[in-house]
Amino acid sequence: MLPPHGEGVAGDAAIQQSLEDAWPADLAADDEQRLLAAGRGLLRADATGIGRAKWPALFGNPDQAIAPAFSTARFRIQAAIARSDGSPDKAVVHLVWAGADRGGTYIDRRITDWYFARTSTKGGATWTPQPRT
Repeated sequence: MLPPHGEGVAGDAAIQQSLEDAWPADLAADDEQRLLAAGRGLLRADATGIGRAKWPALFGNPDQAIAPAFSTARFRIQAAIARSDGSPDKAVVHLVWAGADRGGTYIDRRITDWYFARTSTKGGATWTPQPRT
């Protein structure tokens, strides 16, 4: 059972458990950890503007000023999981998060998915975020 909206940090563990129960783990632990770190970073960059320069293919010219939609002070990721997405070389990171927009409206349990493809490079494979379509 999910906690009521507005529960705050106290409800995050229940949301995390709900995600894990709904989608059992199906990736190697190291892949899951890399994907979770990347997914969290992408969400933070997308919502708050912090770190967009790391992904110019997704966010465009890092020198172009874009006002972030959400305040960094009231932004938090409530839960996250990484799972395969139909093949061993595709994955999705499901994130549940809370934040206050620039107008001050705070909403929790927002949902964002980031998709990744495994690409081969010298020295191994890496997970590459895919542009939103």
